[in-house]
Amino acid sequence: MKCPDCSGMENKVIDSRLNKEGTIIRRRRECLSCSERFTTYEKLERSLPLLIKKDGRREEFDRDKIIQGVKKACQKRPVSIKDIEDMVDRVEQYLQELGEKEVSALKVGEKVISEMYNLDDVAYVRFASVYRSFKDVNEFMVELKEVLKTKEDNKPSH
Repeated sequence: MKCPDCSGMENKVIDSRLNKEGTIIRRRRECLSCSERFTTYEKLERSLPLLIKKDGRREEFDRDKIIQGVKKACQKRPVSIKDIEDMVDRVEQYLQELGEKEVSALKVGEKVISEMYNLDDVAYVRFASVYRSFKDVNEFMVELKEVLKTKEDNKPSH
């Protein structure tokens, strides 16, 4: 690992910690040339299926593309970046569990929408309105009424 300060290649690991899910290792390192300390992360790299777009094109799964779309939907909402990243982790896990080499982009989109539903009501409606390309306000209202009805049905009664 190259030192971010002096670009030296020799360093030693001072401390290693596993995240609570056991999927990422955080390592504190010290450069043997300049004594600068820095942190690196190790994550298992898995191959994800290709996405089949509506027009038939194949595209690599792009985690950052999903994160950016979800971040836009969550603007000015009480949703942390950690919550967003955890949500995308669940989408990736879902894709890996499918065990397929190619997956319809629609299937991925529907998984993201179902995860958004549990993340934040407003962000969900924002995301769904873009993803599902509502043609008019009536389609939007149908979706909104469904969200409100489901949330009302799931409210604990006192």
